[in-house]
Amino acid sequence: MTRSPSGSPATELAPSPAEPLRLQVLTALALHRLATTSQLRQMLRPDSSRQLLSRVLNKLRTAGFVELTPLLGTGRSRTHVWYLTPEGARLTRDLPLLRGRPPYPITSNTAASLKTPHTLTVLRAHLPFAADARKLGHEHGPWDWTPEVAHPIGEGERLVADAVMHYTLIDSEHRLKLRAFIEVDRTTMSSERLAVKLIEYARLFRYEAQPIGRHRPAAAGPVWLRWYPVYPRVLFVLTGAPRARLTNRITDLQAMAAQHPLVAVLAREVPLGAATLEDIEQSGPAGAVWIPLTGGQPRPWADL
Repeated sequence: MTRSPSGSPATELAPSPAEPLRLQVLTALALHRLATTSQLRQMLRPDSSRQLLSRVLNKLRTAGFVELTPLLGTGRSRTHVWYLTPEGARLTRDLPLLRGRPPYPITSNTAASLKTPHTLTVLRAHLPFAADARKLGHEHGPWDWTPEVAHPIGEGERLVADAVMHYTLIDSEHRLKLRAFIEVDRTTMSSERLAVKLIEYARLFRYEAQPIGRHRPAAAGPVWLRWYPVYPRVLFVLTGAPRARLTNRITDLQAMAAQHPLVAVLAREVPLGAATLEDIEQSGPAGAVWIPLTGGQPRPWADL
């Protein structure tokens, strides 16, 4: 079974009605950091009512395991974001799925609000993949999307992917396991800084840890082989600006893939693509909405 850098199996368990919903909620908040009631419902009980999740969340809040803060800028005063309290984080830290993940307690509404926009957008990007999997009979659930996964890239530096996705395509005869690094761009950084992320992924692709001490054996291949049998494809999900501006940012990613020598090597070996979050939500990730960074017509993410 493939393991993530945190040491947790990517598909160790999946939500089911047999599992207590309160445990699933705590696990989801521990893994995904923040979520609205609607997002938790879509992840854990897409066919249930909002009231079911609300009752569970309110009981967990009364017990001191979760807290909430208003979602600012929505124009809807009843929309809130849920997160684990330090007590809730302590309760979940020994769950098998989360073993090895650093604790992430949020100590105040202010701390939660600072992380809300990006964290919720990363989770928003996950939900269409989960919906596609349910519709198409594939395997991908809330535990197959791990946010903030760090990898060493040399010189004491790390690449932190917004998320690592595990997805299994299933047809009548085959099961194809796919993995992807997910980068979510809310247009809060310059287009050049976004494109530089490709250089970091190229550095990870070739990075080999150096042995320490005279008698240590040399590393057997690049570091990423510790966690992945095949280097994950890299998917950029863009939002937060008019389409023309997002298209320009995708063009800049394509230029980096063509012009930077390290990224060009990566692009020859690893599928690279970009899509807008709105297109993914409207057409599904399996739709022809992904633009290959090496050029060509839009296509489904699995066909990059």
